[in-house]
Amino acid sequence: MRQLLVQLVNGLSLIVTSGAAATCWLGRSISRSDAVYSFWTHVFAALPGPPGMLLRRAFYRWTLQRCTGDVTIEYGALITQRRAALGPGVYVGPYALIGWADIGAQTLVGSRASLLSGGNQHHWSPDGWTPTAPTSLVQIVIGSRTWIGEGAILMANVGSGCMVAAGAVVSAGVPDGVMVAGNPARFVRRVATEATEHRSDERQAAALP
Repeated sequence: MRQLLVQLVNGLSLIVTSGAAATCWLGRSISRSDAVYSFWTHVFAALPGPPGMLLRRAFYRWTLQRCTGDVTIEYGALITQRRAALGPGVYVGPYALIGWADIGAQTLVGSRASLLSGGNQHHWSPDGWTPTAPTSLVQIVIGSRTWIGEGAILMANVGSGCMVAAGAVVSAGVPDGVMVAGNPARFVRRVATEATEHRSDERQAAALP
């Protein structure tokens, strides 16, 4: 019964947001820009409570490259690039900002974290810093079951099973199973090894008479 109710609510949310998604497609077709999409992202980001979360998820399911039906996108969070992809069970915290990122399954993105579209959006010219252009954007890939702490800034790929500490600035790729912290982010310890050792200790304890 509960599963049926969830499916019904998700279906209704998709129906409610279908009109907004359609205007994004029309706007892109007519003006070759994502201005309409940007407008709706701000509208849905400002909707509070469970209804807001349901409508945000439904809207992004229509518009993103990939967005599964079990993601959680909290109040104030913005996904600025339609090429972004959210895997199963992804959590996006309040006021997080996500650009062109592919986020793996079960990854947690903390509040106010920023996942930028690479680190070269602006270039110095005789007239000063150039504005962001689509050609300057680069996709970043975040592995599965990674935890991105509050206020972290990511400009490069992060592997699976990682932990990015709060406030860390990731400007170079992070391999699987490690914790990084600081600005610029540096290796702190291996996370996957600790988890493996913990499971091994549990098995040994369970085997004791």
